[in-house]
Amino acid sequence: MTLPRVGRLRRRSEYLRVAAGGRKWAAKGLILQAREAETPALHLDKAADLWVGITVSRKVGNAVKRNRARRRLREAARTVLPRMARVGHDYVIIGRSETVTRPYPALQADLEAAVRRLGLLRSAE
Repeated sequence: MTLPRVGRLRRRSEYLRVAAGGRKWAAKGLILQAREAETPALHLDKAADLWVGITVSRKVGNAVKRNRARRRLREAARTVLPRMARVGHDYVIIGRSETVTRPYPALQADLEAAVRRLGLLRSAE
């Protein structure tokens, strides 16, 4: 079983499209929004199988805390989404204030639970 290639959402319009027409699930450490990708041609990274964007607002804290939250979410997405998430979708992960202090295994479990709750588990190949 080969893992799908993960691309990045880069434009604000991509984030807004996922937020406007997608589903979302809030866990203690993060919020996951997901939407089926309309067409890979709209993305800058056309070779990817699924696309991920991460955002953390100022409500989380100062720049140091926001950057730490982004790094933790990026690593959780790197380990969880390729093996669990359905391809052909855009995912936006939003950091919360608990993201910074939550134990990393719990943060991974939050992301796994969010993927399950949204019904976007990857089908067995």
